[in-house]
Amino acid sequence: MHVGAGDVIELAVDDAGNPERYRIDRVEQGAMQLLEAVRIESEVYVLSDIGEDTPGVSPFVPPVPVLPVFLDLPLMTGDEVPHAPHIAVTAKPWPGTVALYNSDSDSNYRLDQIIGHRAVVGVSETPLFAASSSLLDKGPDLQIRLTAGQLEGVDEAALLSGRNLAAIGDGSAGNWELFQFQRAELLEPNTYLLRNRLRGQLGSDGIMPAQWPSGSTFVLIDPALTQIALKTAARNLARHYRIGPARRGYDDPSYEHRIEAFSGIGLRPYAPCHLRVTADGAGGSMWSWIRRTRIDGDEWDLPEVPLGEESEVYVVRVMQGSMILREAVTTTPNWIYTAAEKADDGVSVPYEVHVAQISARFGAGLFARATVSD
Repeated sequence: MHVGAGDVIELAVDDAGNPERYRIDRVEQGAMQLLEAVRIESEVYVLSDIGEDTPGVSPFVPPVPVLPVFLDLPLMTGDEVPHAPHIAVTAKPWPGTVALYNSDSDSNYRLDQIIGHRAVVGVSETPLFAASSSLLDKGPDLQIRLTAGQLEGVDEAALLSGRNLAAIGDGSAGNWELFQFQRAELLEPNTYLLRNRLRGQLGSDGIMPAQWPSGSTFVLIDPALTQIALKTAARNLARHYRIGPARRGYDDPSYEHRIEAFSGIGLRPYAPCHLRVTADGAGGSMWSWIRRTRIDGDEWDLPEVPLGEESEVYVVRVMQGSMILREAVTTTPNWIYTAAEKADDGVSVPYEVHVAQISARFGAGLFARATVSD
């Protein structure tokens, strides 16, 4: 066979007798001719119809200041660091990523978090009046205007499973009521009407005011919220924060500077419930209540909810106006205000009774209140 290196030959080597092409790479002459070849196909050199990849071009986003909202919240899933606050950040336009730096002074900042998602933040345009935390609030619609993002309604099962949780407050870090909403009607771009609300969730009924006025801050509780790294020893200490576009340095004019201190609301005991005052038959009165827990309180199969604290301790107060007439500590969910103590305090009706559970790490939690008028 008169062939040499580089020649292309066809051989019928498959079972169907179809020819296959080979390129000879090496020829060895001897008693017989030895060939080394590789299979080739001309189709591999034919241009395909696949388009070329072109480099993407990101639109220019000016380094505008962002709007940070700090939230010192109760435990929501139980997986959070109890004493650490959250931050929600929004901006229009969104810079892509936002950096959060912190320090104990306005210098020597360290990177705390890189935030990649814009939170759903807005303001209320109608007041939200106080309502029971145990019933569906079907009062006047709550109108919310968002900076960006969207809201959507859920069915009843999803609502009762914890969906559509939001916070409303005055914008300060530790003053938030958590509530849920079932209906969200789009009124106009970025403006919604929220209906069928569950109020005072996760123990926040204890801070619910007579009304949240128009202009209150609204934050949707979703994965865009980021928990800040905070040491336990740093609770209640003022710290400096700088928040701005991640591609800029923290000393850039686009960065927002905040000074915040956090008490660690995730450690705060809920206010007791069902506070009752009854006469003891001897001129005194008996107070009784039922404790609540901030940890695993929805476990209905348990005979009693977990304590959630190192020990069961309560502080009770007798209040005449803004004056504390008597304060006592008890380790049971009841207390007797004797006739002798009443006479010694000089109490007169009407007066108030206040009860709070005490945490070894937080101190007194939110107070339950009742008025005694006879």
